[in-house]
Amino acid sequence: MCGRTAVVLGADRIRRACEYRDNQGKRRCPEWKNADKYSPSYNKSPQSNSPVLLSRQHFEKDANSSERVLVAMRWGLVPAWFKEADPSKMQYNTANCRSDTMMEKLSYKGPLLKGKRCVVLADGYYEWQQQNGQKQPYFIYFPQTEDKKLSKPDMEGEDEDSKDRKLLTMAGIFDCWEPLDGGETLYSYTIITVNASKDLSSIHHRMPAVLDGDEAIRKWLDFAEVPTQEAVKLIQPTENLAFHPVSTIVNNSRNNTPECIVPIELEIKKDTKVSASSKIMMNWLKNKSPKKEDDCDGLPRWSSQFIQTTPPKKTSSSLIHQWLKKEDGEPSAKHPKIQ
Repeated sequence: MCGRTAVVLGADRIRRACEYRDNQGKRRCPEWKNADKYSPSYNKSPQSNSPVLLSRQHFEKDANSSERVLVAMRWGLVPAWFKEADPSKMQYNTANCRSDTMMEKLSYKGPLLKGKRCVVLADGYYEWQQQNGQKQPYFIYFPQTEDKKLSKPDMEGEDEDSKDRKLLTMAGIFDCWEPLDGGETLYSYTIITVNASKDLSSIHHRMPAVLDGDEAIRKWLDFAEVPTQEAVKLIQPTENLAFHPVSTIVNNSRNNTPECIVPIELEIKKDTKVSASSKIMMNWLKNKSPKKEDDCDGLPRWSSQFIQTTPPKKTSSSLIHQWLKKEDGEPSAKHPKIQ
């Protein structure tokens, strides 16, 4: 899945990073339709605006379908048939769309058959690995050359060349919702997801459908020349991604700082070696020791080299604890230290 992204380039640098060749072979940079509605962020979440590529022909019927434009769209598709006055009142999540059911669900099938295909841009996305009851965030992105690594958010007016910056390009579906009061049309999108690639499966079982290379992007966007049945063949996992662990500061979507994408070193936890007889005794204590109502984790409340708590008064279990220490070769102490 994909529930959080980072897009740190400013509007003009995103435009330059999206340089492409049209079907006449001419190099072009897409034009922005509403750059004022986009702002860079290290921590974008659903319902925020993100930069999206789509064919110019969606806005100008006589335009060449290979020409591209940039639009700041709301993340989380609001279907055209939605009848409420407030799109935030949708009762289901449309931030992601599973590739195996997108041709079955009305919210996605309708726009897809009408050619409403888009490419969602980001420097990368975040995914959380669940392990031992903890969630470790990772930042996932296209490999970059040394001089194009992520830096501070772009300041308009910087003259750094961005055309070699490789933005992550994710396949999406968009739709247009007309407010009931006749206000401004809302453009919104969903990111298509697929089964995770082999490398990413250790982090999460799903991943965005990444379009790797300009030819794949061209086919996905050019709805006039590439029919839906052919375009959906592009929706596949890709192995061409890099990733690294990042700080849990990214867990809160209000945190928008460079620290969100900075690599961190993970602590390597050493496994404690437990003898067979110690395991038997620990199981016995777990089954026989009385439990309090607030023992939600199911662990026995005694002090050992495995669980650090304040030692209780001497009981039969604490005497057994001393026996375990002797068996592991540790010297017994009259008064165990408080850790």
